[in-house]
This record gives sequence, structure tokens and C-alpha cells, in this order.
Amino acid sequence: MAGQQFQYDDSGNTFFYFLTSFVGLIVIPATYYLWPRDQNAEQLRLKSLRRVHGRCLWYRLRVMKSQQSIIPTLKKVVLLLGWAVFLLLAYKVSNLEQEYQEYNPFEILHLDPSATIAEIKKQYRVLSLKHHPDKGGDEATFMKISKAYYALTNEVAKENMLNFGNPDGPRALTFGIALPAWIVAQKNAMLVLLVYGLAFMVILPVVVGTWWYRSIRYSGDQILINTTQLFMHFLYKTPNMNMKRLEMVLTAAFEFDPRSNKEAVSRPTDNIEVPQLIRELGSVINVKKKEPPFCYPYSLKARVLMLAHLARIEVSEDSEEDQCFVVRKCPALLQEMINVGCQLTMMANSRGGVHAPRLVSIENCMKLSQMCVQGLQEAKSPLLQLPHFEEEHLRYCISKKYKVRSLQDLVSMKDSERRSMLRFLGEEKYEEVLAVLGSFPHVTMDTKLQVLDDEDSNNITAGSIVTVTVTLTRKKMAEVFEKEQATQQLASEEASQEEAGDSSKSKSVKVWQSKSKSTKKASKSKKKKAAPKKKPAPQHQFKGDKPRQANGNVAGSEVALVKEEEEAASDKGSESDEGDNKDTGSEREDESDKQSDTEADEIAGDDEEEWEALQQSIQRRERALLETKSKVTHPVYSLSFPEEKQEWWWLYIADRRDQTLVSMPYHVCTLKDTEEVELKFPAPSKTGNYQYSVILRSDSYMGLDQIKPLKLEVHEAKAVPDTHPQWDIPDTEEEEEPDDSDGIEESEEEEEDND
Repeated sequence: MAGQQFQYDDSGNTFFYFLTSFVGLIVIPATYYLWPRDQNAEQLRLKSLRRVHGRCLWYRLRVMKSQQSIIPTLKKVVLLLGWAVFLLLAYKVSNLEQEYQEYNPFEILHLDPSATIAEIKKQYRVLSLKHHPDKGGDEATFMKISKAYYALTNEVAKENMLNFGNPDGPRALTFGIALPAWIVAQKNAMLVLLVYGLAFMVILPVVVGTWWYRSIRYSGDQILINTTQLFMHFLYKTPNMNMKRLEMVLTAAFEFDPRSNKEAVSRPTDNIEVPQLIRELGSVINVKKKEPPFCYPYSLKARVLMLAHLARIEVSEDSEEDQCFVVRKCPALLQEMINVGCQLTMMANSRGGVHAPRLVSIENCMKLSQMCVQGLQEAKSPLLQLPHFEEEHLRYCISKKYKVRSLQDLVSMKDSERRSMLRFLGEEKYEEVLAVLGSFPHVTMDTKLQVLDDEDSNNITAGSIVTVTVTLTRKKMAEVFEKEQATQQLASEEASQEEAGDSSKSKSVKVWQSKSKSTKKASKSKKKKAAPKKKPAPQHQFKGDKPRQANGNVAGSEVALVKEEEEAASDKGSESDEGDNKDTGSEREDESDKQSDTEADEIAGDDEEEWEALQQSIQRRERALLETKSKVTHPVYSLSFPEEKQEWWWLYIADRRDQTLVSMPYHVCTLKDTEEVELKFPAPSKTGNYQYSVILRSDSYMGLDQIKPLKLEVHEAKAVPDTHPQWDIPDTEEEEEPDDSDGIEESEEEEEDND
């Protein structure tokens, strides 16, 4: 390009601009994303959870980690160093700007812009004598002074200053490449080439290859592909999987194999500690199973540690670290197993020939997730999820006096009875139990059954797609507990008022009389007073019915009188009707027209309501697709789970009679207050009544599952119409076209005859 010149930055000034921009592009976003958030907010959150979750293992580990962690401090130091470098470069660049200022000869000669030619010559003489090289001055300064004097006294130089800003006239446009000259120097060519080859031909391919190799080994949920294949093999092989078999399959996952996962560790002490735990577990674990991979050391170790966690057996410090790793992985692995079971079920429903896992296998996965989070065996009481509850304390709860076997039973008790039952707890422990029990979730389900995009959404036909809209509302047990207490108080007050009213009406009983006699008299008086409150027998009775009266003669006379009155009234009515028939004919027609109009309006109103409901459902679905809700719901209370777990749920429809899934389990991960979920499934191909169940299961709590019956009445599908008025094509146009053509031919023949 003419007039342009490219050169490397020999002075290094342009390189500072590039370096400042590069450092700024790294430091500013890194500060926004990596700067440690306010630690006080996390401390306040943990403090607010302390009253309820203070005894949880994950809470204690989180508090210890926040106290011992130095990562936030290191992040702050690195970011502050980056900002120091950025500010230093910015200061350096600000000082470089002076070299690129506009050329000003008056400033070089230390004169005002309004100076005359005489003043310019005088000042030039003074400065030239001072800075002349022969007088010991600087040659570069003397050249600047001479150039400035020439620019102010020569006419051509003045014109160049006005037009181009430089006394020398137009100059070539130069671009400085922001790289130092030493990079392209001949002596450094081999070094630069070596660094370039090392960075782009060795380091970059190794990093990308490592990332790619690791990523292809995992599924979208960060589960090893080999583990998913293992689950699919055993679910296909054993569709009806009991809990013991499920535990063996779960702990055979490759996440626990040190060869596949670096987080899994094999210790020399395993040969001593694992056999000790096997002896303590006893018949709970089956060691004689020689089927691979259940007999492999990593699988046996993981199974022993998980079963020890469920039995709440204490382990050593080294084994405790491995146990936390195994238990932490279990919920995600069980969710993957449920997904695999759903895939096999869909394959079996679509093309057949595949052994679909039974409903028991899927539900056992969900139960095992609850057991792992709470650290309890399947047969244990849900009350052991509460703090300070031990096995020996359950005998107070399940006694004949209280019969408390679930958390709901404990919540619904009166406070006095509850305190009496839990007398083995001190006051502080009792308050803590109530606080924990009040934080447990209480979820209500509302279901709506319909067929979307159909003329009659409430009519379910064979083979149609049924949509069950389930609205979940989550509240705390404390709110339900307060409501039940209020209702109990109102009921007791009403009962006391009724007893007071009955006692005032009843006769006074002597003090020395026995209580049994007084109660008998009171019951007799109540019966006597309740007798006259019976409703009188209806006067009009159907044919063939005998009047239910005490005296039959009186009843018969009353019936005869009624018949005579009805005959007289009918005679009078017939006479009046004959005269009014002519006048009322038109009125009846008007009334019938009005009724037809109102019915049409009602039908139109129903259609508008259905259309609005359909539009709202479509908008709701689109909004749900666009919105991304947070999966942080409510922290789970768990005494032995090693990390903070959020409340999640499974929602599905099942046929418990046939032990099959009707709709695939939907993992509800965003239920904070309310959540609306749509479950879809094809209606049965045969007509009739079907009994399904809508099931809600927690993945963290035991004893909070809910089952709601769902009745389905399937009708026969309407026949496809062969003809429709809109499908009839009128034949008038086809008939008219040949007539027009015949007329044209006849006119042409007449013209030929005339010619």
C-alpha cells in the first residue's frame, strides 16, 4: 500500500499498549467471577441453619472447611497482583502519550503563538548559542530548535504546517506492530521457533486430547459410561431386583474402582478393616457371592462401607474418608440407574422383546436413595431420622397407649401427650426435636386429568394421550402442626360448649348419687329430647307407598282430602287453560327462542373458557422452557450424610396391580414452594375403568412418600368420518367449462358459414 509503512516497535512503546489491553481483558472478568463473595453472607446462612441442622455431618464439615480454607485468601492475593500489574502498565502508557503529541514549534522555542518575526529570530539566536554542538550542547535539541525556526520563518514550511501539521510536508503513514523487535531478530529465530512449536504442537494437542479423553468417558450427568452399561446389563438380566441385589449392583459401579476413578483410593489397611466390618455386619452382607464384578475387592469394600453407613457402625478415620466418598456418590448413581430403567421400559413398550424392569426395582432404587441420605436400613423406623432418637426409645412411641409409628403420627399428637411420650428427653433436646420435626416437608398433591388438544378434553378415548397435571405445594410440618393444634382447640371448645348446654338442660343430680346412675339418666333425657326433633312425614307419596304413620285411619283420611283438593284444582285449571291457550302460544315460542339463545351463549362461553385455558397452558409451557429455575430448594436434615443435599422428589404414575410404570418418573428438582408438573401417557387400547396411582417419593426422607389414586375411564374412540360437508367439491365449475367451450365452437362454425 502506497504511503504506508509497517515496522516493528523498536522502542517498545506500542508493545505496552498491547500488553495493557491483554492484562485488562483477563483481570477484569476474573475479578467479577473469581473474587470470593461476601463470607459474611455464608456465615449468616450457616448461623440461620444452626438451630435445626447443627448436628448434621455436612453442617459440621462445612463449618470446619470455611474455617480452615485458604483458597479465598489466595484468590484475593492473585487478583490483587493482577490489578497491580494492570495499573503499572496503565501508568507506563499514560507517560508514553507525550511522545505522540502534535508538533508545536512555538513550544520548542519557548514562545507565545503571538510572537513576531523579530522575537522569533532573537529567541532562536539565544537558544542556538546555548545548545550548539560546538558550544557543548545537545545535537538533537539543536536540530529541533533549527527545525522550529525554519517552520516559523520559511513560507513553504508555514504552508506545510497549516496543511499537514508538519513543516516537512506529507509523511508516510507508519504502523507499529505491538511486538518487540527482538522476537524477529535473526539471532533469536531458533528460540522463537522452538517456543512456538512447543506451545502449539505439543502443549495444546496434549491439553485438548486429555480433555476429550476424559469427557467421552462420562455421560451428561457425569457418570462413567461403563457404569451406565453395567446398570443396563443387570437391570435387563434381573428385572425383578430386590434390595440386596440392588446394593451389590450399585457398589459395583466403576466410580469406586481406583483404576477408573482417581478419587477412589485403595489403602493397605483395607485388608484389616474390611474383614472386621464384615464380621460386625454379619448376615447383612453376602460375601460368598462369586459373580463378577461383585467379588472384586473395590466392589466388596464399597458395599461394606455403604452397609456400615446404613447400620450406623463407626469406622476408623481412613475408612471414614472412603465411606464419605462412597455415600456421596450413591444418590447420583441411583438416579442414573432409574434413568436406565426408564429407557429399558420405553424400549419394551415401543418394540417389545426387551425385559422391562419391574416397578419394584425402580422403587427400590428410590428407597435406597432415602436410606443412603438418612443412614438407615429399610426396616428401621422413620422416627430415627430425628436427633436424640435411639432404638431403645422407640418402645415408648409404639406402645399401646400412643401407637406412634410415623412422623405424621408424631406431628398430629397433642403437645401434652407428645411431651409425656418423649419424657426421656430433656427440655433442650425436646425443643430441638420439635424444631427439626417442624422443618420437615409436607407436600400436598392436586391432580387434574385431561386430554389436551382435543374437542372434549375430559373425554378419554382408547389410545389418546392423557395429560395429568399435578400441582405440588410444599409447606413445613410446623405450619401443619399449628393448623392441627388450632383445629383441635376449636373442636375441644365446641365440645365443652355442647357439654355445658346439655348439663344446663338436664336435671340436677344429687352429689351422693353414683356417676353411673347420673350418666344413665342423662342419656335417657337426651333420647327423650331427641325424639320430637324427627321430621314430619311428607304429604305427597308415590303410588304403591303406604303412609308411614302411627294411626292408619287418620293417614287415609288425609290422603282422601288431598285427592279431592287436587281434582278440584285440576278442573279449574282445565277451564282456565282453554281460554288462555291462544294467548300463551306466542309466549311459549318466545320462551323457547330465549332458551335456545341462552344455551348457545353458554356453549360459546364454555368454548371461550376452554380456549383461554388452552392458551394459558401453552404460555405456561413456553415460559417453563425459557426459564431456568434454581435447583437449590431446601437443605435436607441428615445426621450422617457428608455433604449438603437439597430436597428433590420423584413423581410418576404406576399401575400397582400389574407392577408397571405408566409414566416415566419425573425428577422434581425445583420444588421450593409450588411446582406444576405434567405427566403424559397413552391411554389403554381397551375400553373400561382403570385404577392407577400418582406417587410422590422423596429422594432424601423416609416415611414422607405419598400415593394418590387415579381413576381412568376409557371410552371407545370415535370412528373416522368418511365424508364431511367441507370435503364436498362442487361440480358446477366443471360443468360450466364444457358449455362455454361448446358455445365458442358453435359461434366459430356460424362465422365460417357466413363467409
